[in-house]
Amino acid sequence: MKNITYSLLLLLLPSGLLWGQISSDTCADAATATPITGPGIYSVIAIDGSEIPDPICAENGTSSMLEFGEWYRYTPTVSSYITISTDSNILTQNSGIDTRVHVYTGSCGSLVCLAGDDDSGGGFTSIVGFDVVSGETYYIAWDDRWDESGFDFQLSEGSPPPIGPISFTSQTVAATGSDRGVVDMNNDKLDDLVSVTDTNININYQLPGGGFNSVNITTSQADHIPSWSLAAGDIDGNGYNDLLYGGGAGVTFMYANSDGTAFTEQSGSDYVFSQRSNFIDINNDGALDAFVCHDVAPNVYYINDGSGNLTFYQGASTAVPKGLGTHTSGGNYGTVWVDYDNDRDMDLFIAKCRGGDVTHKWNELWQNDGSGTYTNVADGSGYYSTTFPAEGHNNSSNLGDPVQTWSSAWADFDNDGDMDVYVGASSSSDGGHKLMRNNGDGTFSDATSGSGVSVATYGIENAPGDFDNDGYVDILTNGGILFNNGDFTFTHITNDMPPSGPIGDANNDGFLDVFNGNLRINDGNSNNWLKVCTNGTNSNINGIGARLEITSPGIGKQIRDVRSGEGFRYMSSLNTHFGLGADTSVTNLTIYWPSGTVDVITNPSINSTLIVTEGETLSLEQSLVQDLIIYPNPTKDVLNLNATYGFENAIYTIFDLNGKRVMNNRFNSNTIDVSQLSTGNYILRILDNGKINSQKFIKY
Repeated sequence: MKNITYSLLLLLLPSGLLWGQISSDTCADAATATPITGPGIYSVIAIDGSEIPDPICAENGTSSMLEFGEWYRYTPTVSSYITISTDSNILTQNSGIDTRVHVYTGSCGSLVCLAGDDDSGGGFTSIVGFDVVSGETYYIAWDDRWDESGFDFQLSEGSPPPIGPISFTSQTVAATGSDRGVVDMNNDKLDDLVSVTDTNININYQLPGGGFNSVNITTSQADHIPSWSLAAGDIDGNGYNDLLYGGGAGVTFMYANSDGTAFTEQSGSDYVFSQRSNFIDINNDGALDAFVCHDVAPNVYYINDGSGNLTFYQGASTAVPKGLGTHTSGGNYGTVWVDYDNDRDMDLFIAKCRGGDVTHKWNELWQNDGSGTYTNVADGSGYYSTTFPAEGHNNSSNLGDPVQTWSSAWADFDNDGDMDVYVGASSSSDGGHKLMRNNGDGTFSDATSGSGVSVATYGIENAPGDFDNDGYVDILTNGGILFNNGDFTFTHITNDMPPSGPIGDANNDGFLDVFNGNLRINDGNSNNWLKVCTNGTNSNINGIGARLEITSPGIGKQIRDVRSGEGFRYMSSLNTHFGLGADTSVTNLTIYWPSGTVDVITNPSINSTLIVTEGETLSLEQSLVQDLIIYPNPTKDVLNLNATYGFENAIYTIFDLNGKRVMNNRFNSNTIDVSQLSTGNYILRILDNGKINSQKFIKY
């Protein structure tokens, strides 16, 4: 046992309060040491105790990844709700420190996890809260998973925070490795639990009748482990999801074999200080590409040749002429691929996090023009206009902001048919959290004031999901949930909420669960739901990049994008989830596939999973428009359109005669520039108010 003198801020303590000052190298030593009995601020000199915490109660790794621990015994004198925190936003002396905490009941040798946390505080610090009973013994342990440095922690007593509209129950699972994914890995449309080490992929396969079958799949040594992020998607189209490991020095791909029972490792030699990673069809050729944020250089991406072979690119290239985040100093942290302008192709938002008054800390939004060229419309720092003068200064979206953030949550928070964004700050620097409302014209307005988001905990993880199935998307954020009130305001709940982790339906009951260390099962309520699994044919097999839209009698319209990689590090479900509240039916489901195919399913069954294969309905009315005049036809450069109706809300798509989409955009005038098309025959399709109208034309 070692005795260490702790700093105590007496002003924070009630008069006459007794408290303990003993730190221990082992649980057994802590069991005989003088206990902590009340609130205070205590200092840990270093994490160097000889016993590591086991079992692991917080996310990100197993006890095999640890060497040291520090142990404390806490015996409260009153029954209360207590919070243990190293939050650097409050304890500024902890800035730059990375902590992880575990809290147990029981006795040494038979400890039971009560609570734990890794990154719910500012930066990488910890915040965890739980109920205690007077006179009972609780063990608090800190580990060296990320940092062995000393730090302060605060123990406070008080009333628990408000109870949320739903609750969660902890369920222990046999997971080995860093708990990173909730995604279908055996193509049965049920979400599985994925954990990873450098030589092992542990998959808890969800069983149709409930429970899991835990399987360890040994792999060859991975050059890089997903120390920063994990993404999943079917690169080679064999029906089984492959994995992307975003590591601190490079990227590793794990290819699933033809029945998903083994994986082949492939790593490039290129240096990539990986942050958020995603799978997305960047050039819209029907094959899934990969994208990885680079911390200290321009972003990188891997273009698929259609057979699962990936080619590395960085910055501006022949594959993507303007690149996708080309700042020479990087600062790229959390990306989300999202169709923010409703033109049926995926754009890219980059949450940036590099401190100081520098240009690489400004968030960016890269607008897809539908033909594989992306333009930053959130150049708030002016970097791109200076470095690429021909581009000019473009912050037309109003999202070019120096928020100190690691990730953002994109969803249609007000159900008006376009995607809004919560930019969650990782610290109080540069103004804190922001809620931005999509104006429907390519611009965003700041709706933070009065929205309720400002009280959310600072941290690095922000991801959307309708956890209470009321039809309004909530936000899982750093140990709490911002519950959507349905009027563009939110209520922040932390009591009994899951910590950050991958999101999916782990027991197939239609309610979203969270996995990190332990599984947090959503206890649900009486609200209805619909779950959709997308099978692409002309599009990538996962349907990543598809826009799904439903209408129901009471709630009206809801939209979702199929995304691979949200938040900062985790891989959440590729199945699409809608809460329906009290609505007992869905009028229709429309799927806008990346290829341009549109499927409409009328009156789908609710409280069930709907599997949709691309092109199985094609039920939107298609016609040759009699009053639509295209001239000149044939044309060399420009198509002029004239009709008895306007094109204000219409989207045009041009296909070649093989059915491949070659152009896609929203009308801003009655002309279309087709000068970049090759000579040949094409079909112009106009999607307007739920109807598809088409005409043939010739480009010479």
